[in-house]
Amino acid sequence: MAITALDPNTALIVVDLQKGIVGYPFIHPIEAIVERSRALLDAFRQRGLPVVLVNVTGFAPGRTERPRRSEALPEDWAELIPEVDQQPGDLLVTKRSWGAFANTDLEQRLKALGVTQVVVTGVATGTGVESTARQAYEHGFNVTLSVDAMTDANPEAHAYSVNHVFPRLGETGTAQDIINRLDTRGA
Repeated sequence: MAITALDPNTALIVVDLQKGIVGYPFIHPIEAIVERSRALLDAFRQRGLPVVLVNVTGFAPGRTERPRRSEALPEDWAELIPEVDQQPGDLLVTKRSWGAFANTDLEQRLKALGVTQVVVTGVATGTGVESTARQAYEHGFNVTLSVDAMTDANPEAHAYSVNHVFPRLGETGTAQDIINRLDTRGA
């Protein structure tokens, strides 16, 4: 579905653009994903809209069939990449699961700011981005996804999320589509 509108108080959520993750072998060049996410960050900040930067520091405690990393993560693994240019007014959410709302205070912080809609971008499409979008939808936020500002290491996971899951959660479009809608939000 095309982007038809943005609410007057829409927040941007950028998922896991951090030093330990951006070097993974993604299906799209990470530089382009970072560039489009940065364009969104600049646009939201220029308009005084809330920006949420999300990083992940570990794993949820549940058992899985896949083995967990046994080696220690590098000290700077969870640091946001410099390109996101974290600002004092940005909200930082540190998570230990795929979604940014699980076991964090993100919902309360956004609702306290009067946010009714979120735009989600980042990595990885089928895990962090999708989980955050699903949780936002379940918490009653309108959801918009910038599909050209996200990527995944798994092409099938990326395609499934973009083509089958995201249209059920909200509206999808490009970073430029979203930037173009920012000045007509609520109109």
